[in-house]
Amino acid sequence: MFEEIPEGWEVVSVRELAACHFSGPSPTCEERNVQSSQEWGVLKTTAVKWSGYNDLAHKTLPKSYWGIEHLEIKKSDILVTKAGPRHRVGVVAYVPEIQSQLIPSGKMICLRLKDEYQDADVIAALLSQEIPQKYLDDRTTGMAESQLNFTNSVFLNAEILLPPKPERVLISRIFSAIDTQIRHTEAIIAKLQQVKQGLLHDLLTRGIDENGQLRPPRDQAPELYKDSPLGWIPREWGLGMLKDWLRSNPKNGYSPLEASEKTGLSMLGLGCLTLDGFEARQLKNAPKNDPRIWSAELKEGDFLISRANTRETVGLVGRYQEVGQPCFYPDLMMRLRFNEMCLAEYMECILSSPSVRRQIKAAASGTSESMVKISSSIVKSLILAIAPHEEQIKIVDMLSKHQYKLRNEKKLLMKLEVQKKGLMDDLLTGRIRVTELVDQQQHAS
Repeated sequence: MFEEIPEGWEVVSVRELAACHFSGPSPTCEERNVQSSQEWGVLKTTAVKWSGYNDLAHKTLPKSYWGIEHLEIKKSDILVTKAGPRHRVGVVAYVPEIQSQLIPSGKMICLRLKDEYQDADVIAALLSQEIPQKYLDDRTTGMAESQLNFTNSVFLNAEILLPPKPERVLISRIFSAIDTQIRHTEAIIAKLQQVKQGLLHDLLTRGIDENGQLRPPRDQAPELYKDSPLGWIPREWGLGMLKDWLRSNPKNGYSPLEASEKTGLSMLGLGCLTLDGFEARQLKNAPKNDPRIWSAELKEGDFLISRANTRETVGLVGRYQEVGQPCFYPDLMMRLRFNEMCLAEYMECILSSPSVRRQIKAAASGTSESMVKISSSIVKSLILAIAPHEEQIKIVDMLSKHQYKLRNEKKLLMKLEVQKKGLMDDLLTGRIRVTELVDQQQHAS
């Protein structure tokens, strides 16, 4: 399985490392976090992500399940998802801290290591490497790609390439240092996003006056506002359906069969439209031999809205940004083109606002909550409150200054994550020995 074994390293199975392992129950729970020291919770699978462990992704257990101490998750445990869609099976996360009394669900395994293997963060990283992940993936079974699983025995038989303890200690220190930077940057991003939501709420309910300032709230200046189906809005704003601000009808894209190799052409996946707008994070290879795709070619700034997805994510919007080669949008997205009365940047804010998101989610329909759809007529019928064009410019300008800070922090986070991935690839395969890095640093100093 492992072609080359660095000197001093050894191949060990998870079974050899484990002091114990367990999965929990999956009862019907209250959809809320625990609120007292008496209550116990069960983790959702979303608590276990490649980006790390999320203590808040849990539900409150029925009282009869409280106090199951032999299933309680503890600091330095390792969690691995074992059931779900293929891309969510085998996900590994190290538990750095515990804030609540929590147990794993039946869709995950909690691994507790023997005392001699207490570098749990390094072991978790080793389990995320290509060879153990392929081992688990090859033994994952199920009736459909959306619901697969592997057994605890399969997991225990997986093997990793284990460095000697002195190297694990040094690797752990390196990972800890970069993880500290990542957590610090994530905290800044979370704070900026919180500020952004507050700013967006004010801008889209109060707007900006002729002096470039936020209008006073309605309770301070009721004469500046008028009632509407969306609530109180500034008197100068227009109210109507989205179709009143469209230059043409929404147009669906085209979804050809994905090419098996790179062609110099790309097409978007649904994941490119996020809660934060457009992100080129799910690009597919488009075929060269299908002339129909050119009807769905994108240009810089094209405005897109998803017409199918889960109820929580259907109707997400974003403005397309060039990806370096011709790119096309799929049938499950629509392209919107606004008239001269609207800025696309402003409309992105409007169509992402809570009042519009509520309309979209309420109107979406389908046989399953995992795939609901909205039609062109639903999109055109959305009720909007739109500021005058000059005020739109002021709103976009004020928001863009905040977005600039947020974008820079996200770029830094991406850089740190790439740096960590590179270190993991080098240090956890023995391609670069951590002792060599230490020697280089000492020599440089």
